[in-house]
Amino acid sequence: MITPAFELTQDPDFLTIVIKVPYSRASEFDVYFEGEDFKFYAKPYFLRQVVLTLPGRVVEDGREKASYDTDKGTFTIKLPKEIPGQYFEGLDMLTSLLAPKKSRSGKPLVEELAAAAESLEEEEEDFDWEIEQTPYEESAECTLTLQNPYGFGNLRSGVFQRLQDELSDVIDVKDPDRTPLDERRRKRLAAEADKFDSDHYLADFFEDEAIQHVLKYKPWWVDAHKKMTTFKKDNHQEHDAHAFVVFSEEEKEQLRKFTNKSYLLDKRSRHRVYLGLIDILLAYCYEICVNEGDKNVESAWNVRKLSATLCWLESFTSIHDVLVSFGRRVLCYPLHRHFGLVTRAFNDTVMILQLGKAAALKCLLDVHKIFRENDPAYILNDLFITDYCIWIQKIKSKKLAALSESLQKTPLTKSHLGFELEELEAAAVLVQEEERTLKAAGTVSKQQLPSSESETSESEESSSTSSSETEGSDSDEGESSTSEDGKINSLQGRLGEERTAPLIDSNGLRQGTNTCLSEVSDEKPEVSLQPTSLPGKLIEELEKQMCTAIRLSEQPEGQATESCVLREQEENPVPEPDGFSKDAAGKGNFLEVSSKPNPLLLLCSTNEDED
Repeated sequence: MITPAFELTQDPDFLTIVIKVPYSRASEFDVYFEGEDFKFYAKPYFLRQVVLTLPGRVVEDGREKASYDTDKGTFTIKLPKEIPGQYFEGLDMLTSLLAPKKSRSGKPLVEELAAAAESLEEEEEDFDWEIEQTPYEESAECTLTLQNPYGFGNLRSGVFQRLQDELSDVIDVKDPDRTPLDERRRKRLAAEADKFDSDHYLADFFEDEAIQHVLKYKPWWVDAHKKMTTFKKDNHQEHDAHAFVVFSEEEKEQLRKFTNKSYLLDKRSRHRVYLGLIDILLAYCYEICVNEGDKNVESAWNVRKLSATLCWLESFTSIHDVLVSFGRRVLCYPLHRHFGLVTRAFNDTVMILQLGKAAALKCLLDVHKIFRENDPAYILNDLFITDYCIWIQKIKSKKLAALSESLQKTPLTKSHLGFELEELEAAAVLVQEEERTLKAAGTVSKQQLPSSESETSESEESSSTSSSETEGSDSDEGESSTSEDGKINSLQGRLGEERTAPLIDSNGLRQGTNTCLSEVSDEKPEVSLQPTSLPGKLIEELEKQMCTAIRLSEQPEGQATESCVLREQEENPVPEPDGFSKDAAGKGNFLEVSSKPNPLLLLCSTNEDED
């Protein structure tokens, strides 16, 4: 038989049931309702036995109505409430409505004797969330003989023995069937400590533009929570929180596909199931925030990696442990590792729990879809999410409200995570201050550098001015030396008699006491000869000219001729070279140096400044 799609709504006086049955005949359907039971039959659809177990009682008093819309193919049935104004809670929990309370076919092989007592205990007993529960410690013999349970309420075991190939892609713990709970916890803490990267954390801490952007995103539960808060202030009612949570058609279809069942959980197991719910919601809220509501290929990885319940099959004993575990994993594994994201996920989880089980169920259905579309992660649906989706439809919303209050009161700071985050941040701030100081000092030095350069240029200008003045004085002294040609000419005859052959040492300088200096300019090269017996004044003047010639010799090739040194051999006089003549008195006079090469002029390098 086929179970059709259906939904339930209510007003103060009536319960409305809409059933979609296209291609059926309106004349061939039967409706039965009494108290909390409702049955519907129409070919080829069939809701067998107690189709729906209603959360409240309805009555047949003549006000009931039924209609069929041929265009939409829907039956609309309005049933009067036995108590007008009564609010029926959980009308959107379709899975829990489908299953009958008990079997009518006969005595079952396994009967849930404690089901009614458990339901009563759920209503009357309140958990003290502040008290940490003492975990059960198995003996060594039990550990060897029994498999270690895991999954929803620790009701599963031996699953991963059949799924060794998918094990590494789904969870981080190795061989969970043979790994006790306390050993899983030790390995998880060690893996988180090894994975933590201080450089990555500090990079996200200081360069948080992308993180601040995603923190501005507002998921659907933010607006729903605002509406609920405003409604409660205006109407002082608490039971209409479900009106602000709307399920999509896909989500309703998934709820109808679930097979309803009961879970026999003791007090310790129920406590751990609630804490596991917080852990899964925290991971889901982080995923929604960082991706701004969009899904991608990393969504399944983010949710299961950030939840130690899913990734390490962890069973928590206190809310504080849940928060510490989630905070550590946020700072170790995902792309964005910022404590602000931990706080944001914390606040979002509180809002979801305050909205009631409808909001929590909607989030779990989204997680179920994420895992369903990921090949290895579907195993987590079988272990946890499907059971959570069925179980949460049966709990009381006031349990989640009490859980949210305890969650709000639980503090979580950076010091609780065990990574010395505050010390890292303080050290990084000091380094930044030092860098700013160095940059400021470099800026000041750069500002002072132009003034020093100007001073250097001024000194260069002054030195160039002094050198030009020196050159001027040299030229003046050259003119004054020209006026003393008579004295030089009087010595030339004596010089001609004592002339010797030139001797050049390895450095290009003459070895004797007599020198010959060739001073070359761009226009007119001049040759000056100086004997050893010249007056002191003339020697100083010729020495200055020699310095000028040396400076000219240091110019690039082709611009000036190298200096030369002539040494006259006293014993072997040689013929006078070209450009040298004698006047009538027999005294030698200097003429212009001809372009014809003279064998007596030896070119030498004057890079050395001393003999």
